[in-house]
Amino acid sequence: MLKFIEHKEIQAEIVELADNLQGYYARPQAEGIYPAVVVFMEGFGLNDFIKFNVCNHLAELGFVSLAPDFYHGDVYQYADFQAGIAKIKTLDEDVIMAETGAGLEFLANRQEVDSARIGAIGFCLGGRLAFLANSVYAHQLKGTVCFYGGGIAPEKDPFDRPSLLDRVEAMEAPLLLIYGALDNMITPDEHERITKSLSVAKKRHILRVFPDVGHGFASIKREGSEAVAAKEAWQMAINFLSENLG
Repeated sequence: MLKFIEHKEIQAEIVELADNLQGYYARPQAEGIYPAVVVFMEGFGLNDFIKFNVCNHLAELGFVSLAPDFYHGDVYQYADFQAGIAKIKTLDEDVIMAETGAGLEFLANRQEVDSARIGAIGFCLGGRLAFLANSVYAHQLKGTVCFYGGGIAPEKDPFDRPSLLDRVEAMEAPLLLIYGALDNMITPDEHERITKSLSVAKKRHILRVFPDVGHGFASIKREGSEAVAAKEAWQMAINFLSENLG
């Protein structure tokens, strides 16, 4: 496993990735060349969780992180679930993948980034997008983490998005897929379809299900079993990224 020194001092800023596309960029303050992680946001936009709990935390651990703002400034509260749902229905994933490409190009041009060591992580909507990016950018990404990626392979997607299982054959980087057993939006039969497709295609992957938690258990502050599962899941994700970006 690649060992990272913990960098508590970081630099973070909003950066321009392309015309009408910004992103949140965080990096260790110490000079050096670091692995990088593209962060795919949830259906609520580029909020404090993505910026501070994900990007900044990754930077503290020795990763450069970049979260493209696919919502172009729109942010929704967790309590405003319906607004987030409405926004997801307007998304064009081809556009988002093109914007992801702009983010990867930005990282490749940064002197502090080792462009041969770039991975991805996503949550909920971002879990689906990270899974998709793992095929679209198969040559650039070295490892991808999907936290409860909604809509990867449901029997019927509520947003009428196609299954992503036809993209599996193109994938090269290993995947870590994390779910909660009490997630009523992503059922065990979907887990089975995903892992069967990856196994048949001989793709390296880990699928981990936490028994006592539901959807979004690692995204906001929790208590009890959810807090325990979130801590373990995050440690798995960090270990996975450190191993595969080494």
